[in-house]
Amino acid sequence: MLTEKIYATYTVFDTSANLVKICAHLFRQQKRTWSMLADGCASLENVRTRAVECSGYTVSLQFNPRRIVSTNASVDEASIRARKCFLCADNLPADQKGILYKDQMIILCNPAPLFTGHLTIAHVEHRPQRIRPALEMFLGLSKELAPDYTLFYNGPKCGASAPDHLHFHAAPAGAIPIGKESEVPARRFVVTNVSGTTILLLEGLGREVVVLEGNDPSMLVELTHRLLDALEPPDSSDGEPMVNIICGHARGSWRILVFPRRKHRPSVFFNEGEGKVLISPAAVDMGGLIITPLEKDFLSITPEVIEQIYAEVSLGRETVVDALREVA
Repeated sequence: MLTEKIYATYTVFDTSANLVKICAHLFRQQKRTWSMLADGCASLENVRTRAVECSGYTVSLQFNPRRIVSTNASVDEASIRARKCFLCADNLPADQKGILYKDQMIILCNPAPLFTGHLTIAHVEHRPQRIRPALEMFLGLSKELAPDYTLFYNGPKCGASAPDHLHFHAAPAGAIPIGKESEVPARRFVVTNVSGTTILLLEGLGREVVVLEGNDPSMLVELTHRLLDALEPPDSSDGEPMVNIICGHARGSWRILVFPRRKHRPSVFFNEGEGKVLISPAAVDMGGLIITPLEKDFLSITPEVIEQIYAEVSLGRETVVDALREVA
């Protein structure tokens, strides 16, 4: 039951509480009492990274064997129906605890972390992975976890290993390279400004990135809704377009980065033998930190393969520009 999983409670009425500090306490407690998390944290000590210079941009590869389950997860409807939801409270490991956030979300330590302090934030109810009804919560949580964390969301067909249960992730601020890239003046192409909220594109990164910046959460939510509406294909029955989203808050303003997608996994993922590359891009990968659970991919992947993967899974510029015309 959910009540058995609560380490701490954070409510809208407790204005003196600091959510970041509560998360730090949770992490320390869970590392002491939950062996799976302790093992996951220990595995980060053996994670290796290397930079790859692509055409006009750099990405970082992370060799992280513990992520193979998530990278290789079967997310078709039959597979989802056949397994218990690992984000529902009744199915969490016995020693796992979390922070109940405003009676709607539970903040959990991720036992297969990409970074130290990696959090997974799941809805207390088993409901589909859809960002539209959760946008206000997403922005509010990003503000309350700032400046220490950045939030990210994987669409149900864009890297979410639990497409049947609404959830976000939180990464330490600065851990995803796109954050710095989005501040480089030469990369920023301003499309328009709507009631104080700026909409822009990032140039020369090998994949499309739409950025919304502003200090009015209501306007940001409205414009993000418009963008999702414009990106969703007319014949879609999925409830939202294919997107990954990263959100941060600093100096009183939000920055939302939306990665419009056309495919979940690139063709090299489905190759046989040595030609197979086990990369399944989600928000972190689209943000410039590509996770490689196999050492052979980490050592051998070339700039050309990375550029091919980004071009294949990212929606084209013309389609994105057409969608932005509807937003503004």
